[in-house]
Amino acid sequence: MIADELGFLHPALIQLAQEHYLSCFKTYVKMKPLDEIQILDFDPAYREQFKQLNLAWIEKYFNVEEPDIRALSNPESYIIANGGRVFFARYQGRIVGTCALLKENDEVYELAKMAVSPEVQGKQIGKKLCVHSLEAARQMGAKRVYLESNTALTPALELYRKVGFYQVESTPSPYQRANVKMQIDL
Repeated sequence: MIADELGFLHPALIQLAQEHYLSCFKTYVKMKPLDEIQILDFDPAYREQFKQLNLAWIEKYFNVEEPDIRALSNPESYIIANGGRVFFARYQGRIVGTCALLKENDEVYELAKMAVSPEVQGKQIGKKLCVHSLEAARQMGAKRVYLESNTALTPALELYRKVGFYQVESTPSPYQRANVKMQIDL
């Protein structure tokens, strides 16, 4: 019985209701920043942010390689002209994240050049970029999206797993730093 004869709720039910409220509130607080993040398609005005956001993480952990220079210097010809897409995350009026989808063929795309500014990491921006990119790939007819990464990038690998990527056998890569390959079936 929910209430006893005097009309009071049982203490266990009160505790359950409080725990449910707290759980809902924690989820709301965690997801609230997602409402403030806008995902934008490529705009030449953001070309420099694409380059600088990516150079920041690459130079922090690795060496910039020739394929990086080609992609970051001219995303229009290297990515977009070949059927790919570049996305940006705007948060509080600033471009703070980016990623790209590189078209391998009509059914396979690569998720690449994922970068989020260090001062806003932890606000689900990478997750929103990733989910948006996967939906865009699905809409373009992709059946599979893969990515190459490095085991030193643990937070990134955890994000990829959370959205559904799983590790597969590595294949030759144009990047020396790539020691992990993951994919998701759409």
